[in-house]
Amino acid sequence: MTEIKNILVALDLSDIDNTLIEYASFIADTLKVKKVYFVHNIKKYEISELFEEQLKDVNLDEIIGDELNEKVAEKFKSSVEWEVLISEDPYSEALINYIVNKYEVQLALIGNKNKIKGTGVVSGKLLRLLKCNILSIPKSAKPVISNIWAGTDFSSASHKVFDVAENVQKATDATVKAVHVYNVPIQFSPYIPKEHLDKKVEIHLKEKYEKFIKKIGYKGVLTTEIIAGRENGVAEKMRSKAQAAKVDLIIVGDKGRNTFSSLLVGSVTEELFNHDLEIPLWIVK
Repeated sequence: MTEIKNILVALDLSDIDNTLIEYASFIADTLKVKKVYFVHNIKKYEISELFEEQLKDVNLDEIIGDELNEKVAEKFKSSVEWEVLISEDPYSEALINYIVNKYEVQLALIGNKNKIKGTGVVSGKLLRLLKCNILSIPKSAKPVISNIWAGTDFSSASHKVFDVAENVQKATDATVKAVHVYNVPIQFSPYIPKEHLDKKVEIHLKEKYEKFIKKIGYKGVLTTEIIAGRENGVAEKMRSKAQAAKVDLIIVGDKGRNTFSSLLVGSVTEELFNHDLEIPLWIVK
């Protein structure tokens, strides 16, 4: 796992900012990072013409900068160095990507705001744009990691998921479970009874799991669960099962490949990313 030295936190002046700042403080201490950058983009082009006259002599950068500095000073309890960066850019995603590259950021914290109102400072575009890890935080998230699910399709691409899981487990003493969600290819179903298919697939996947775990040499304590996705789909099954198990962090990769699962393929990872997920989601790049 690439050492997490610098973290970016995307703020947009909505209610979720408090959650992001507090969670960033927790992560900064847990992973012993060096610096945290709190970033806000002012989209002046979105300001109505009705208010242009009133705002023409107002220094928004300074006002918003002062407000965010006060908020971070209040909510960020870590002793790690931090800085607030204010900018004006028509494309927030491009700005965040620029800062990630300029300041060598390894992890970007963003708000999962699919259920709440906000300015939409970040979107699914970041999933494809950023080269750093992404941690999507819902407003209800608590700054604690004790129960981790690591999504895997047993491919070499998912090795990096367990690099992150092992390091977070070492820092938090959390339990880690390797989770695989599969769907039996629909074209087989008219010819083979589903119960026979499920049994054969699960035997096959357990064998793959044993070989995969032996190959990656995971050093922590690791359990496993293989789940049939059935009609719900991989992402939805992962979401519902994780919430029922009171998981407080899901780690998945940005890509992967497996006959019976698309858990790590971009489309499903993006579905999780854009879902009303009530659990922090760490996407490993």
